[in-house]
Amino acid sequence: MTNWAQHERRQLCDLFLEVGPDSPTLCGTWTTRDLAAHLVIRERRPDTAPGLLIKPLQGYTDKVRRNMAKTEWPELVELVRSGPPIWSPTHFGPIDKATNTVEFFVHHEDVRRSAEPWSPRTLEVDHDSTLWATLARMGRLLGRSSPVGLTLTDTGASRGSARVKTGSPEVIVSGPPGELVLFMFGRQHHARVGLVGDEAAATAVMNASFGA
Repeated sequence: MTNWAQHERRQLCDLFLEVGPDSPTLCGTWTTRDLAAHLVIRERRPDTAPGLLIKPLQGYTDKVRRNMAKTEWPELVELVRSGPPIWSPTHFGPIDKATNTVEFFVHHEDVRRSAEPWSPRTLEVDHDSTLWATLARMGRLLGRSSPVGLTLTDTGASRGSARVKTGSPEVIVSGPPGELVLFMFGRQHHARVGLVGDEAAATAVMNASFGA
């Protein structure tokens, strides 16, 4: 069975080298250099982890990321490609899959979809199933900020639906698992999905602050 976290990591690193360090991403004002530095410190500098969640500590995390971003581009990309050090829990396969499959899928698309033209990838069935399993497991956490009821429907292989927020009115978001993952990780305007529901509710969902 393919380790999709490793697959996405390799593809993202190949794309980094193709587009260079100064290309835009979907991560706000971050360039590809900023994104690569984020991925490196996420795996190699556990002291920066609190700053990803606690706003008063964000300054320290940003400082470490900016310093890491000064690394020569090929070396920085190689640090991403080589993955976490042996002492990191994410060095081990099952934890790597659990924590990095979606992380690297989303960030790969952050680079792919940052400039036109782009089109969605057709993912293998097992890859789709892995992403859908994440949505089923994390859906309620990801959708907690939805202003209305929200249900996700997989159109790829009839995996069914997952209600991530109970409420009325309700919006149904449909698409392949990869597009639904991007939608629920705050990339609504770059996800190829269909929305069914009241127009005002759908607009509110499109502008909601989703993400873990």
